[in-house]
Amino acid sequence: MSNLNAHAVTDAEAPTSERGAGTVLALVLGCVVMSLLAGVLFLAQAGVMASRAASAADLAALAGADAARGLTSGEPCDVAAELAEQHDARLTSCVVVRGEVVEVATELVQHSVFGAATGKARAGPPP
Repeated sequence: MSNLNAHAVTDAEAPTSERGAGTVLALVLGCVVMSLLAGVLFLAQAGVMASRAASAADLAALAGADAARGLTSGEPCDVAAELAEQHDARLTSCVVVRGEVVEVATELVQHSVFGAATGKARAGPPP
């Protein structure tokens, strides 16, 4: 029995090279989690901005089509540009097809980390 007790290592003799390893591991894991959360937030922001750009395009196309059909006053592309501006978007293209159908493309004024959010829409009476 005395031989077994002689080989036992006491706390005072334990190697100290691994002390603090748990703290470093916790800090690294915390940084990884925070980086992943930041990535998710950036993707969510991009999704929201894409939705806003698409909504601005839809509304601008509808307003332009109403103007093209004579339901509201004004030039179709001017009306569409004005409405897009009200939704913090810029009209990048506007085409009136057959005098009634309006095709528009918008771009949000505010850019995200991934670039500008764009939207396209077409409105008018059915063919």
